[in-house]
Amino acid sequence: MQLAEEVESGLAGSLNPRRAAMRLLTLLKPELADWAVLALPDARTGVLRLQGGEAVGFTATVPLATIAGTRLDRLLRTGNTDVTTDTRDPALAGILPQPLLRGELLALGLEQLVAVGLNARGATLGALLLARSGGFDADDLEFATRLAGRAAIALDSARLYEERGQIATVLSSALRPPSLPDVDHLRLAARYRPAAEHIDLGGDFYDVLGSGRDWLITVGDVCGKGVVAAAATGRTRQSIRTAAHFDRHPAALLRALNSVLYEADTDLFVTVLCARVDVAADGAHADVELATAGHPAPILLRADGHVEQLEIFGAACGMVPGIEYRTISVRLHRGDTMLMFTDGVDEAHGAQGQFGVDRLLALLPAYAGASPDVVCEAVEQHVVEYVDGRPHDDIALLAVTCGS
Repeated sequence: MQLAEEVESGLAGSLNPRRAAMRLLTLLKPELADWAVLALPDARTGVLRLQGGEAVGFTATVPLATIAGTRLDRLLRTGNTDVTTDTRDPALAGILPQPLLRGELLALGLEQLVAVGLNARGATLGALLLARSGGFDADDLEFATRLAGRAAIALDSARLYEERGQIATVLSSALRPPSLPDVDHLRLAARYRPAAEHIDLGGDFYDVLGSGRDWLITVGDVCGKGVVAAAATGRTRQSIRTAAHFDRHPAALLRALNSVLYEADTDLFVTVLCARVDVAADGAHADVELATAGHPAPILLRADGHVEQLEIFGAACGMVPGIEYRTISVRLHRGDTMLMFTDGVDEAHGAQGQFGVDRLLALLPAYAGASPDVVCEAVEQHVVEYVDGRPHDDIALLAVTCGS
């Protein structure tokens, strides 16, 4: 019973499948067995991964097709227990398909091999193979089955956590363009840093679309976390892209987006900052038309070091029907930068409270004339240092600098 509790507590905090497997094998030897192997099939890759033996870190793979119809295949389908009483029998290959591991059993003089199904949440995720000097009696087999059940839950939790993280990464990356376009006489840079609890999907996004001298830049944030927020973020980006085919004026885009999201009848709302940029043919300046739907206004960093946050307001999209959004215009000259950001920047919490816009305004003059990459990197780094390991929201930054 003590070993079962040690296995359960020892695996409880491990959410990496490989480390969880190594921890399990380490706990089992020599308290329960002199030799232990995990056999874990992966239908996506079509292989059976074997881990353990004399060395817990040993791994090998065999194609799943090669074990079709064998005793191990049946065990992986049924989750039952299979016992081999003579490891010298050539039929051992039917339950242990790796030659090196079969050789270890013979070299160690272990005559009995027990294979127990790892059953969790109504499915068999693998098998635990055990051998020890003197073999196993009926009580040992019953205990091994109970132990395998606890281990299976822990291993499956680690697998689900890893898969959830991979899904979150894929979905999150789909909410932003893989790369920013090259625009004549305009330099663009963006940074995205997921929340400290990165397993939860955030709603921060940015996008750039257009051609020639006419470009639309958006930065936004969907309230909430998780798959629902990610779906709303994807719908928001697509709605903006669709509307932009007909009218790139920021106020018109936000009106259309507000109608789409309000009619969707969800509890989510979206903040969006839209900037339409008209680049002069000679690159001497760029005229920007701005509208916001509840999103923080951008900050202008002039080439001479003057810095200001623009004054523009508007209600978030999806809350109230029929909202009219107003726009303001600003001109960027060569070397001027406009910084757009999400609330993961100004609302980041540190020992002195929120990072705040004032701290951001004080930071930026030192980067006057710097490239937009440098500006975004500096802001991200200062925010990360300010929170000093505390939880933080997603951080998204997009900087636009006039000039080639």
